[in-house]
Amino acid sequence: MIEFQIPNMTCGHCAARVTQAIRTVAPEARMEFDLAAHRVTLDADEARETLAEALTEAGYPPVTAA
Repeated sequence: MIEFQIPNMTCGHCAARVTQAIRTVAPEARMEFDLAAHRVTLDADEARETLAEALTEAGYPPVTAA
């Protein structure tokens, strides 16, 4: 499991954009969103760096959660 804090992910539209970004590099990824906490948890085989780059390119730069 990989978890990212995405400070500017605030609504369902943002979550949809994040989903699209992740699907470009990890089509089979499973995602869970916590919009109130600005957090997405991913179950994906791709490297954390690859996923973070896709999110950043989509305009949703993540901060890795502890």
